[in-house]
Amino acid sequence: MRQYLGDLLSLIKVKQTLLLLFTGLAGYASGLKGLEGPAAYGELLGSLFLAISGTTVLNMVYDRDIDRIMGRTAARPLASGRIPVSVALWLGVLMSAWGLLWAFRLDALYGLVVLAGWLLDLVVYTIWLKRRTPWSVIWGGLAGGMPVLAGRVLATGRIETVGVLLALAVLLWIPTHILTFSVKHAADYARAGVPVFPNVYGLRATQAAISLSTILTAGVMTGITWHLTEHWGPLAVCVALAAVLVGLGANALVAPSVERNGWLFRFASLYMLAAMALLLV
Repeated sequence: MRQYLGDLLSLIKVKQTLLLLFTGLAGYASGLKGLEGPAAYGELLGSLFLAISGTTVLNMVYDRDIDRIMGRTAARPLASGRIPVSVALWLGVLMSAWGLLWAFRLDALYGLVVLAGWLLDLVVYTIWLKRRTPWSVIWGGLAGGMPVLAGRVLATGRIETVGVLLALAVLLWIPTHILTFSVKHAADYARAGVPVFPNVYGLRATQAAISLSTILTAGVMTGITWHLTEHWGPLAVCVALAAVLVGLGANALVAPSVERNGWLFRFASLYMLAAMALLLV
């Protein structure tokens, strides 16, 4: 039973889901600054968690065939047959429906942004583009930017510049996260027939795209922090984190290696988590 529950939990990719959930929290908290009225943190987190998790489970259902081919994913519960497809499908549908209905009950515009993220991730990225073009990462990035935009929308009641820039920061960050991963597992993706940047455009072009991604992400997040913060401390920390991110990106470009990309991959997640946390200060 413990193994079965663990397998079910793994279907939502806990670390990824929690990071996206935290961006939604940061967007919401930053939008509440200076506003009066009751906060809805619990409902924000509940609806986003269900919608994000439901999407992730449905993605796993759809991708189970290529997961069987790739060494790093062959042991996943659906690919290995430990969890029946019907169980995962129902879990994904129910979580998605519950999360989306909850979101629309909270606020219509908030619900539309959450729905946009669901559609971009599952339909546009996973089903339509992932197996067709390496540029699918852009659409995956757009989907990844929806939770922080949704949080901001729920707080402010509208789509405004800061919310769009926060979503843009996540979009620009996604290539750093995904492309470093695809460099390490390029052979796996080739066996599965999934086009990724290293296999289509080569390592050098991929590393250049990663470096550009780090620079743009750092610039946008630093600008947002400068605009929103009331103290110099958070801005100084943001600048320091941005310098490390850009430095690791440049290091991986000058002397590409799996090890250097691994450092960048790990720090990129830490950077986004810390940069979003600074918006709460």
